[in-house]
Formats: sequence, structure tokens, C-alpha cells
Amino acid sequence: MIGRLNHVAIAVPDLAAASAQYAGTLGAKVGAPQDEPDHGVTVVFIDLPNTKVELLHPLGEDSPIKGFLDKNPSGGIHHMCFEVDDILAARDRLQAEGARVLGNGEPKIGAHGKPVLFLHPKDFNGCLIELEQV
Repeated sequence: MIGRLNHVAIAVPDLAAASAQYAGTLGAKVGAPQDEPDHGVTVVFIDLPNTKVELLHPLGEDSPIKGFLDKNPSGGIHHMCFEVDDILAARDRLQAEGARVLGNGEPKIGAHGKPVLFLHPKDFNGCLIELEQV
């Protein structure tokens, strides 16, 4: 059902410093910050030959990333995103198998302009999973 790994997301306390580290120290191609108000985050994508890294920073006091950083002040891996061909079919199959979809179960538009859903980390070995329709 899942396709390729789209990205690994890392919550960071300082978006500019993390972006500079990936660009300077690692020599990666780092995109511009983009606000995603529907998700409460500002993101920066780092393009790699085989996938992407997404840096996440809180956008507003109600950001879910703020809570993550409160618990993990240095930051850390927040989620993995896998591609799916049909997000609604994937959601229905996962729910039928007992997986919990976060929120109201309806896809939102993600940072790439495509529908996304998140799956409860307790159902996937402690890892928050994002599905993105391609």
C-alpha cells in the first residue's frame, strides 16, 4: 500500500540555524521557509537524491510542534511520510485494520499541496506516520 519514503521530519528549536547547518556543514540544497497555518508549522525542505528532510518549527502558540519541543528542547525526529496512490483507500484500509487516523479522519492539504493524513504513533511502534497522496 505505501510507496516511497517522501520525507523524514525533524522538529527544530531554531529553524534558521538548522537550515544553515544543513546548507553549510552538510552542503545540502535547502529550500525557503514556508508557513503552513493549517498545520501550525513553518517548514523547510532539504532535497536529497533519494528523499527529503523536512525541518519543522512552531507557527503560533497552538502548534503541535511547540508541545513536541517543550518535551524535546533540542528537537528530534517528529514523523516519517510515506506516499500513497489513493489516500482515502489507504485510510479506509488502515482503519479497517484498527489503525487510528488523527484529527477528523479527513485529509488536509500538506506542504506539497497534496492531501495528507497522520496515523497515531501508538499504532506504529511509537512513530507518527504521515501519508501523502501522490
